[in-house]
Amino acid sequence: MLINQTLDKLDQMGLGGMATALREQLEQSQYLELGFEDRLGLLVDREATWRENRRLATRLKAAKLRHNATIEDLDFRAPRGLDRAVVLSLAQAGWVAAHHNLLLSGATGVGKSFVCCALQGHTTLYVRTPRLLADLAVTRGDGRYHRLLAQLARVALLVLDDFLLTPVSVEQARDLLEVIEDRSQLRSTMVASQLPVESWHGAIADPTLADAILDRLIQSSHRITLKGPSMRRREPEDNPVE
Repeated sequence: MLINQTLDKLDQMGLGGMATALREQLEQSQYLELGFEDRLGLLVDREATWRENRRLATRLKAAKLRHNATIEDLDFRAPRGLDRAVVLSLAQAGWVAAHHNLLLSGATGVGKSFVCCALQGHTTLYVRTPRLLADLAVTRGDGRYHRLLAQLARVALLVLDDFLLTPVSVEQARDLLEVIEDRSQLRSTMVASQLPVESWHGAIADPTLADAILDRLIQSSHRITLKGPSMRRREPEDNPVE
């Protein structure tokens, strides 16, 4: 009876991992051979793992990623300029902690979006840039503009996919600058674009705004340039891209 009360209290306190591990210890005789400290250590380890898995699931849900990708899913065999050592280093997310940016460029289908999703971490929000600019335009009219900017500023890693997919107007450039300025040297931004970085300036209508946007994005940035044919032409069993 006492053990059932303990299990109930663990569940009530939100210690689901520990409760599950304790039930397993009660059901499996091999745990009886372990001392108290060892059994307690296993309970704590299970709780820590359970919490980390919950945090990961929450982050993935909040990120709204286009692909459910991990580093292990990336194909380094395809000749597209994806350096394993560089990607594995970026996967440690030290660049996010240092508030650096990551700029990915390459033609349609080479896997930019997939790489973005595989490298996500921390508190991440994934957005398509055209959709974000449309949302900002709408919120400017209904009074939610500054609230949305504040939300974007708080995200540890903002992923801007399809960046400059179409040329941006002066008004859109102002909105983009607001987003990037709020994050400059305070938060990290990951950008994926079909255009090479050298062509970004010409895709922004106002040269002065273009200078300001690119100055903030390019400083303290890491770059990955993907090349080669579209990965979408590969066999169905291969990893999906973009």
